[in-house]
Amino acid sequence: MSFLKLQDLKTHFPVRGGGLIPKTTETIKAVNGVSLEIAKGEILGLVGESGCGKSTLSRTVMQLQPATSGTVTLDGEELTSLPKNEVRNRRLDFQMIFQDPYASLNPRMTVFSTLAEAICQRHPELKKDKNLTNKVIELMSTVGLDPRFMKKYPHEFSGGQRQRIAIARALAPEPKLVIADEPVSALDVSIQSQILNLLLDLRDKLGITMIFISHDLSVVRYIADNIAVMYSGKIVEYGEADEVFLNPKHEYTRKLLSAIPHLKEQAPA
Repeated sequence: MSFLKLQDLKTHFPVRGGGLIPKTTETIKAVNGVSLEIAKGEILGLVGESGCGKSTLSRTVMQLQPATSGTVTLDGEELTSLPKNEVRNRRLDFQMIFQDPYASLNPRMTVFSTLAEAICQRHPELKKDKNLTNKVIELMSTVGLDPRFMKKYPHEFSGGQRQRIAIARALAPEPKLVIADEPVSALDVSIQSQILNLLLDLRDKLGITMIFISHDLSVVRYIADNIAVMYSGKIVEYGEADEVFLNPKHEYTRKLLSAIPHLKEQAPA
């Protein structure tokens, strides 16, 4: 049984022209009939260039953007048919890791405050509990951060450390699904591999289910179990990571592969 299932998912945006009575002149089909199944604990790599529909798809999966049609089913529950108030109750089940951790972190909050707030979203009873500090220490240790620095602010950390903070914050509410949107593209190559290895370790330890979004097939091949290639709102190729990488069937996939400067049969350095 699939853990996350997308069935003929469509997210369209009408474009209205000017005039006294604006009329729809065209429709942008950002997501146009996507069907995917992701197993529990799987990392799916979602690949495509800017504007292909990756971000809209992720927002639709998270129920931040209403679907035009189709269904999103998570752990046996169809989310697209839920009332709005029920959708809000499910938001903790989805967490995002963004490309720029500094922009996604509140510069006025210490690491402790950031993580404590995220933990208490799922467990409000811990707000005045002495065990909250232990929870933050455990979370920081899980992502490879020294708990002695919990009173520091985001600007006092390196880019790689800030991304670890962002990962810890995403894990704090104990989500069912994590969507990582270009989480290593802003990092140095040497730091990229550290963050990728951390995500793989977390998957193994915690059983995380993840959609890993990127434009770089070589990065996605390293971390993903399966790869879905998105183009013009559709999935044009899907398969096991190595198979897609070594035997691409769609012209667009071959174009993405040709854009990799130095194609090597190894993980990112």
